[in-house]
Amino acid sequence: MAKRVFSGAMTALVTPFRDGQIDWDALAALVERQIAGGIEVLVPCGTTGESPTLSHDEQDQVTNFVVKQAKGRVPVIAGTGSNSTEEAVRLTQHARDGGADACLVVNPYYNKPTQSGMLRHIEQLDTVGLPIVLYNIPGRTAMEMTVETIVRAYNEFENVVAVKEATGKTDTTSGLASQCDITILSGDDSLTLPLMACGAKGVISVAANLLPAEIRKLTDLAAAGKLVEARQQHLRLFGLFKGLFVETNPIPIKAAMGMAGYMSEEMRLPMTPLGDENRPALRKLLTDMGVKLK
Repeated sequence: MAKRVFSGAMTALVTPFRDGQIDWDALAALVERQIAGGIEVLVPCGTTGESPTLSHDEQDQVTNFVVKQAKGRVPVIAGTGSNSTEEAVRLTQHARDGGADACLVVNPYYNKPTQSGMLRHIEQLDTVGLPIVLYNIPGRTAMEMTVETIVRAYNEFENVVAVKEATGKTDTTSGLASQCDITILSGDDSLTLPLMACGAKGVISVAANLLPAEIRKLTDLAAAGKLVEARQQHLRLFGLFKGLFVETNPIPIKAAMGMAGYMSEEMRLPMTPLGDENRPALRKLLTDMGVKLK
């Protein structure tokens, strides 16, 4: 059976909050702006969506809400990872039953499994029957799947279809692309063009929350092999890409969305709002990009 391919511009959705609760109206408006801006896949309940401070019930609700709001216009890849295999399986089953098109499964964090343990973790998730996008982000999880482990998972498990590559190393993408045809997706906005030049098929983007059409333009140019134009677009956006990581993600993107009037900047502890010392530079970046500020 051919494995499903997800490609192009995808958004790692933020989760809007107001007075400690999920702001469903703001989330609905966010989904609509993404689709209107040409985004090809929506990804709720990832790191950018503050999944560590969503309750499991809230995580289920957000996934269901985004699926219903999308109304089949674009696929939804739901974040369902956990450092507990049992809990990751449950979240994945819920995402499947709620109509998600795939799941995004982050490396188990803190308990730091071996490569063998990682394969057994994926094996259990594979039984759910939902396409799996692995999420390799050692900076958040203290463990990194090796190229060999990812290749084995792709070859051995029917539902492993893609990997969100956030190691920050182009060699990982090159190694994967040279050994199998797993779909590789950039997990860093600033590396979208370099990774696509090495064989990646798109990006799960933070910046797309704010500028969906600009990210779509970048991935379209790169996918079409128009590298000169893609480089120009990459360099035009590069300052913003870096500015959105001046503090821990998703603090800066939440601040940017608030400055643009799209939602409250509210976050849940231990995440805190953007520091005053970083606000003027972010406002300037947004102004320079033509974002209308409130």
